Amino acid sequence: MSHSTNPVVTRICFVRHGETDWNVEKRIQGQIDIPLNETGRAQALAMAFNAAHVSFKAIYSSDLARAMETATALAQREALEVKPLPQLRERHYGIFQSITAAEGAERYPHAYRNYMARDPDYNFETGESMRQHAARVAEAVDWMVRHHTGQTIAAVTHAGVLDILYRKTTGRPLHTPRDFVIPNCALNWFHFDGQGWHLESWGDRHHLTKVLVDVPE
Repeated sequence: MSHSTNPVVTRICFVRHGETDWNVEKRIQGQIDIPLNETGRAQALAMAFNAAHVSFKAIYSSDLARAMETATALAQREALEVKPLPQLRERHYGIFQSITAAEGAERYPHAYRNYMARDPDYNFETGESMRQHAARVAEAVDWMVRHHTGQTIAAVTHAGVLDILYRKTTGRPLHTPRDFVIPNCALNWFHFDGQGWHLESWGDRHHLTKVLVDVPE
């Protein structure tokens, strides 16, 4: 009897949540629970309309409000329930949460130097290091792949999580500067097989052109 050598492929569409007022102010949200603003809600609806031609077996989300609200727009079109997955949360930025990078430079010069250097082991005193965050993201992905082997699912998350995913699939180290954009409510397609993580397409936001031309980080 012959056995197929084709690997079982699991596809995940990762989506960054819609815009918040703190995104506009360039304020570091981390795990502080900030809701979507009016633009963010419009982005979520546009994303849901665009992604709805794909049949998702499940929709996961970070349990923070901005992600859950974005995921709910997609879930309603798919007639599915959003499954909260706390491991998909944004990185915890410790003492930098709720301030801008400029305020961080003034208040916490040592922390700001580590922030700018992208020190993978620095945890902002009360938060997570990049290395800890990357391990958490890998754990979340492995869990979803295990529970949805061979299926296509969606996951709504945050810029920091998508940063980790992009680096892992393109071989970029954690400490190098970010040379790619992570737009709100863009579609980012990955697949996972026995050989590892693979990036299919990144930053598809053609559905957002009428909502917002340039999306702030």
